[in-house]
Amino acid sequence: MQSDLARFVEGCQAIVARESDVAARVDAIAPLMQKLTQKADAFLEPAHLQSDPTHYRRNAIYFCPNETLSLFSIVWLPGQWTPVHDHGSWGVVGVVRGNLEERAYMCPTGEICSNDGIVLRRGGVVLLNPGAVTSFVPNPDHIHVTGVDAAAEPCVSLHLYGRNMNSFHIYDLAAGTRRLIDVPHHAVNQ
Repeated sequence: MQSDLARFVEGCQAIVARESDVAARVDAIAPLMQKLTQKADAFLEPAHLQSDPTHYRRNAIYFCPNETLSLFSIVWLPGQWTPVHDHGSWGVVGVVRGNLEERAYMCPTGEICSNDGIVLRRGGVVLLNPGAVTSFVPNPDHIHVTGVDAAAEPCVSLHLYGRNMNSFHIYDLAAGTRRLIDVPHHAVNQ
């Protein structure tokens, strides 16, 4: 692992070990992510920058052996968006190139959503340009859609999650349901 990336991972592992509160974790990790985005060209390999013309692409960079952290680069081509989803985890996201948009959703009751009978309301929007960092904690579910406008340039973002991010819930707004899906990733380098 390259030195900037190794320092980031070590710093995040130390924070996770000392901070049990997830809000304190993301507060402490956000400045590390901002520094990492500024040095990303030094450690991002061609495999981390792979795109897919049909869908945004998640390229795995690091999985912690004890499954407490995973880091991905996500490459977004113009017009590519996630489905409405949650993570079941805390996370910190930094933008390396391009502009990323996040549109929030919430359960009106403030409760954890069940798998059916879901009614979501739109929340706010976050617009992230290069060097910007955002974070999230389950509240109780951090539900959102993320992507890049069709008229925008491609985007590369770094996503750190507080678990091995190999699944998440996606929401069908029209049907009022959610389901757990396995999510693919590419190019694991450790």
